[in-house]
Amino acid sequence: MSGTRILYVTSEIEPFLKITDVADFVRKLPQAMQEKGMEIRILMPRFGIINERKNRLHEVVRLSGTNIPVGTDEHPLIIKVASIPSAKLQVYFIDNEDYFKRKTIFHDKNDDWCEDNDERAIFFCKGVIETIKKLGWAPDIVHCNDWMTGLIPLYLKTIYKDEPMFKDSKMVFSIHDFVFEDMKEVNLSEKALKNDLDSQNLGLFSTGYNGFIKLGAIHSDIVLDSTNDSVGLNAVLKDCNVATQVIAKDDAEIDNYFDMYAVLLENKELV
Repeated sequence: MSGTRILYVTSEIEPFLKITDVADFVRKLPQAMQEKGMEIRILMPRFGIINERKNRLHEVVRLSGTNIPVGTDEHPLIIKVASIPSAKLQVYFIDNEDYFKRKTIFHDKNDDWCEDNDERAIFFCKGVIETIKKLGWAPDIVHCNDWMTGLIPLYLKTIYKDEPMFKDSKMVFSIHDFVFEDMKEVNLSEKALKNDLDSQNLGLFSTGYNGFIKLGAIHSDIVLDSTNDSVGLNAVLKDCNVATQVIAKDDAEIDNYFDMYAVLLENKELV
């Protein structure tokens, strides 16, 4: 397992942004795997609430400049990077003025859900893939965390399926939250997603933003339930023919992730 390349994708990580306990989990797990000899990359959005000066973010010019298609429009990708204090870990930030300049995360100043959150997720997921391609760093495992990363497993199995960088990558999808009851009437298939997905995958968005969870789960090799609500999650995934597994996020259980990665790379079934 030494030298195994693991890409972690998340919407939050300590110390840059914490809105849920996912930030602590994604801070702890990559460092633990790095200490076991694995190579790590971490990518997240550069939400406007993140203080660039305080956190010493700086642009990586050689990785920036790609235009990312979202629907019929293209948006320039800006990549920034910062180091995690007290750890030999770098975090790459996906940035764009249209989607991430605002000083909020997923809700606007009136606490309403941002209407373009789906487009922001599309840009982010494509931006992650394009950044890894520019880095020339082929991951053995791509570990995605929560709804905003859910299109990455889909994209790697569809529109990027012929990309040599990812042809042997294994997909892990951790679901930490899934409740989007107020989004049920949002018809995402009529927005930018229709240019990326076939009719079968578009149908999964009939329940709104939970469609990101469904697509991430369907196209991953392992789906991890970290919701503390397995009954509710299974109800969301009931038509997806997906089996979830539970691994605790406690410090004492970190070795279970190491074992899970090892089994995944050996192409064995987890018991």
